[in-house]
Formats: sequence, C-alpha cells, structure tokens
Amino acid sequence: MALKYALVHEWLTPKATGGSEQVVREILNQLDADLYALIDFESTNPESYLYKRQIGTTFLQYFPFAREGVQKYLPILPLAIEQLDLRKYDVILSSSHCVAKGILTTAEQLHICYCHSPMRYAWDLTFDYLRHSKFASGVPGWAIRFFLHRLRLWDVISANRVDYFIANSQYTARRIWRCYRREATVIYPPVDIESFPFVPEKEDFYLTVSRLVSYKQVSLIIRAFNHMQKKLVVIGTGPEMKKIRQIANSNIEILGWQPDAVVKKYMSLAKGFVYAACEDFGIALVEAQACGTPVIAYGVGGAGETVRDIRQWGETGTGILFWEQSEAALVEATEIFEDYRGKFNPEYAQAHAAKFSCQVFAQRYLEFLHKCIEQKALHRR
Repeated sequence: MALKYALVHEWLTPKATGGSEQVVREILNQLDADLYALIDFESTNPESYLYKRQIGTTFLQYFPFAREGVQKYLPILPLAIEQLDLRKYDVILSSSHCVAKGILTTAEQLHICYCHSPMRYAWDLTFDYLRHSKFASGVPGWAIRFFLHRLRLWDVISANRVDYFIANSQYTARRIWRCYRREATVIYPPVDIESFPFVPEKEDFYLTVSRLVSYKQVSLIIRAFNHMQKKLVVIGTGPEMKKIRQIANSNIEILGWQPDAVVKKYMSLAKGFVYAACEDFGIALVEAQACGTPVIAYGVGGAGETVRDIRQWGETGTGILFWEQSEAALVEATEIFEDYRGKFNPEYAQAHAAKFSCQVFAQRYLEFLHKCIEQKALHRR
C-alpha cells in the first residue's frame, strides 16, 4: 500500500519566496504530498505554482494582517502549529525555520524535518530582537525575556518530536546540535542554477542583493564602499531602506525591489557579488556563481561551504572570504579581490554552483527519505 505524505511549512505568502520555499517546491516536485502551513495566501495567487492547490491552514489564517506575516503573532505560533491534525498520514515532512517541526505526531508516524535554522527569534537573534524592540526595558522588557525563555523550552521539546533531522549546511547542523543535541544529515538546498544566465565578460560594478534588515549587514557594505568610492548596485527592500539611502554616497545605486529578470541581469554582469551577512546557507551566493560571478563574502556560516576562497583553492577558486563583520575587513577583502580579479575563471564558478542544483538535492533527499522509511519498517518488526 502506498504511503501517505504530508508536508508542513511555516507560512505561504507572496512575500515568502526564499530558500525554504524553494525546498518546499522541489519536495512537491518529487512527492505526492498534501501541503499544510500556518497561513496560505499562495493558493489564491495566479502567479504561484501553488495556485488552486488545496492547502491546510490554522486559525491564524483568519487573523488581522496575517497576509503581511504571522511573525507578529509569535507567542501563539507554537499553539497554532499543534492544532493541525495529521494522524491520517504515514510520513510527515516538515520544512522548518520556526515552528513547523512542532507538529504533533504519533509513534506510528515517521517525521523527517528539513531544518533551515533553529528558531532564530529564540536563539541567535534574541539580543537583536530585544535591542530593536521599543518594549525591551522595564516590566515589558522582562515580560519579553520570559516569553523568549519559554519559547526556547518549547523549541527544544518540539525537537524531540522529530525522528530525523536534515540540515541545509554543516553550519546549521552544528547549530542543531548546540540547541537540540540532535545529529543532522546535511543536504544542501536546491538552487535553480539553470535559470541564471552565464556571462563570462563582466562590467565594472559590484552588486549586493538582499532584504534590507539589520542582520544582513547591508549598511556595513555601503559604508565600506563609501570609503573605497567603488561602484556598487544594491537590489532589495526592507525596513532599513531609509537608513541605507541616507548613508549612501553617489557611487552607490540603490534600485530597491526588482523582478527576477532584472536581478539575474545584474547578477550576471557584476564583476563581484558582495555579501556580509552570516547565513545558514546563502542561496544568492550560489546563484551569483552560477552566472560565473565571483563572490566577496563573510566566511562564517554557509558561505564557508559554498564559496571557494581563491587563496586556498587556486585556479578553481570562486571568491574571497573575510572573517570579521567590519568595514575594514570588507575593504581589505575587496582590495585582495581586485588583485586576483584576472585570475577568477567564470567557468569554474559555474561548475561549482552545479553541485547545488535541484537535481542533486532531489536525489539526495529521496535517498535519505527511503533510507529512513526502511529503518522505520525494521523497527516495527
């Protein structure tokens, strides 16, 4: 008898189109699974691959402003995810960076979690969350601290509901062990590298593409390029847009949000792609390399696994890594990049990016899934 699959993701909205959503899409390309989420505004979006698909949701679907993001309802997200009744399924697949892994399961079900990150609100970004909150001091501040403490406890407890963890990078696997004391198998997320144009001849500008939020460190990039007076193009939007426009000099062009076709054009023509955030994986870095564009990136996190520093890898190098999130470190890395510029081979960058293709992901994910199903069957005997 064929197994029944359910796939659980956090939220599905037109604004959520990042790496975790690409994982969901590729899993659905490979498996006949019913889809569930806290909220869904994609199945009514004619431009979405999920258009007219039946998707199970929670009571948050009907909350005010849910379409703009349910993060504002963070205190009740654990409660919401636990209301989904998935007892009719044999295999639960979760795609989780917040609460999706907390789905309730039975002893007879198999639960495999593809973890993009342990919940950042509760762990790595706790102090950033407090620093940027207008309620971080006094009694409200202590209430927030107590809530985050309780959220961490739930996050660890819910990790025990997972039979097998998959991590999107070695960096994330280490964080899963640190937070949950659980081993994770690394399967890199799918990158649609074939849709990015390969252009060996580059123009004389640098590029960064990012959401404009504090931890992405776009303001750091702008200050460094202000100092160097090198041409930089910035694509993306977010709450830091006003701040970034205020500090940018005339050598920096801020384009805001742009459609995919424009992003791909700039990414293929840039002489270097710049990234200063600590990412769990960092799909944009792989997309740039698929275009044959070398990368300057902060080397902590996923970038250390996806970018080959030319100083270490020689002719197969695909970029320059720097190890401190500071203007001075980025300026130094850019100067080194300029020294090596003629030595980067675009074809090596493209070949390296191919290791993170959708086909590679699908093969590894399905192999792992079938192995887990076989082990579950053995335990039942």
